Amino acid sequence: MEIDVVRYNSQEDFTDGIFLINGGFQVHTLEDEQRNKKLYGETRVWAGRYLVVLRTEGGFHQRYLKKFGADFHKGMLWIKNVPKFNYVLIHIGNDDDDTDACLLVGMSNNADEKGFIGNSTTAYKKIYPQIRDAILSGEEVFINFYDSVYAV
Repeated sequence: MEIDVVRYNSQEDFTDGIFLINGGFQVHTLEDEQRNKKLYGETRVWAGRYLVVLRTEGGFHQRYLKKFGADFHKGMLWIKNVPKFNYVLIHIGNDDDDTDACLLVGMSNNADEKGFIGNSTTAYKKIYPQIRDAILSGEEVFINFYDSVYAV
């Protein structure tokens, strides 16, 4: 499976994007801002291609297991091997205060100065089963981050 995140609006505190699975639009994304030098909790991951796996430990995993139940939640979507980053996850959230370098997903986007995505839980429930099932079936899942020529 190939996931593409196309970043199209990079501002001082956040980055907007779109999330595609095998070329088809799924949801909107929100990340931290672009920086040339990593600042903890305030920098989006670098453009590139990374492996996505299920992470079955940590606080997020336990919270999502309680929130969604064991039938749905099999582990956090972990974007592995991002240089200078640890535990970059795909998860629920609405603004850049929720991200700390992770990728947030939402059904709606208000690409203004505030940087807000809405209906994040609905978006997560839309993409998670597709990715989870691919991983559990033994398929490799990769995520590609692209910086649009229009994103500063």
